[in-house]
Formats: sequence, structure tokens, C-alpha cells
Amino acid sequence: MVCHGQIVIPDRAMKLCYCDESGTGNEPIAVMVGILVDSQRMHITKQDWRGLLAQLSAMAGREITELHTRNFYAGNGVFRDIEGPVRARIITRIFEWICDRKHDIVYASVCRDTYRNNYALQYIPDELNTLWRFMGFHLILAVQKYGQREEKNKGNTIFIFDNKEREQLRFTDVIMRPPGWSDEYYERERRQKSLNQVIDVPYFGDSEDVGLIQLADFVAFFLRRYAEIKETLVPARYPDEAERIDGWIEMALGRSIGTIYKKRGRNKAEEIFFQNASESIRML
Repeated sequence: MVCHGQIVIPDRAMKLCYCDESGTGNEPIAVMVGILVDSQRMHITKQDWRGLLAQLSAMAGREITELHTRNFYAGNGVFRDIEGPVRARIITRIFEWICDRKHDIVYASVCRDTYRNNYALQYIPDELNTLWRFMGFHLILAVQKYGQREEKNKGNTIFIFDNKEREQLRFTDVIMRPPGWSDEYYERERRQKSLNQVIDVPYFGDSEDVGLIQLADFVAFFLRRYAEIKETLVPARYPDEAERIDGWIEMALGRSIGTIYKKRGRNKAEEIFFQNASESIRML
């Protein structure tokens, strides 16, 4: 599966889910996004990603080899001389690229203060005792539920997260030995193996070397920004920012795997994630 830090793709059809998060510093809302890609199209996707960066470099008038979304959006660092309207066109082009390639999107969110209060009250299981782990496990459960709907589909997704040295060991343990309460989330059947849609343990890579982790960070940033503005937690930076972000998120949701936060009829496991999520995101 892994050779010199690179994932070796098996011959059988499967998916890779590239994941990254935004907002796990001091922000009021944190978001994690996974980009689901068919392994059989992976070589094309990598070529297309390099081609996209070349297009973006031409639009920006300078070489772009890696997206740092936070700095890019604010026009900081190497992006300082790229004017706002040009950056907006680049952002639109990236969302268009996701839709054109038909990559699916899965997402999870958590409100920092709500999570902390509920964890202190022991409403959140101990194995999810970090914001990152809370969202990461939700992503995996959501993909599990989504994947098992496909007929005769037994284990088809590998997860690749951005490097998180403090999380790898404990998170891997949760996935290898998932807590019993999580079975209810995807309505595990009696003879069904736990998380049978997940292939092997999660992998962790450097976003500098893995373009689709950068893409996950890109979507996560704008989904978080969308929630913060909708919930009036931060002010808009410019007059039409809210409208622009609404349009970008609408594009992204066209590639969502489906309903992640059920509006009604939630079981106890689903309720854990619903009650701690951003209100605006769980209503998408």
C-alpha cells in the first residue's frame, strides 16, 4: 500500500479520500473536508491538477506551485501583488475544476465553544477528545454510510490526511477498533464488519507534496468562512463577500455525497455530531 511514503494503488476499483481541516486554531468554527477521487482516474487527476496550477499561474502572472488558501484569499505573502478580482476569478476556476472532474466532497464541522462545553459535561465520547479527531471520525463515518449504499461494495476507500503527528497514533487506534456506539451512525448490520468501507488504516501525507490535500484545505477554508459570516461571528471583509462565498459553496455542494446532517430522525450517534456542528453548515 505504501512505498517510500507514497500510496501504491491496487488494481481493483476504489476511492481515495484526501482530507484537510480549517479553523482548529482559535477560530470559533472548525471544518474538515474530504475530496473523494476514483483511483482509476488518479493519474489523470494529478495531471489535471498540475495543469490547473499552470492555468492559475498564467492568470496570476506568477508561478503557483502550492495553494496556501488562507494567505491566497487575504492576498498575503507571495500573493500580495495579485489583485482581489484576479484572486476571485482564480477561486471560481478552482471550484469549477472540482465540478468538472466530478470529484465528490464530504465535510464535517464543529463549534469550538459548544464542543468544549459538551465534552466537559461528558456528552462527547472520550475517544473524540480533540476537535480534529471529532471531525476526522465524522468524515469516516459519513463515507462509510455513503459507500455501503452501493451494491456489493465491500471496502473501497483509503483516507489520506494532512500530517498531524499528535493525532496519528490515537486516531488510527480509533479506526482500527471503532467504539461500539459508532455502529449506530451507519446502522451496522449484525454480520457486517465495523467500518467495512474503509481500506486499511488512515494515511498521513505532507500537503506540499499532495495536491489534493491542498484542494481539501481550499474547500474547508471557504466552508468555514461561509459559516462564520452566516452566523455573524466575523465581519465580511468586503461588500459582496457573503454573496461571492454563497455562490462558491453552492458550486461545491453540487458535488456533496449527500445529506451529512439529517434535519430529523437522527439516531444517538448522529446526534453527537449534529449538536456540536455549525448551525449554518448542518442546515446545508
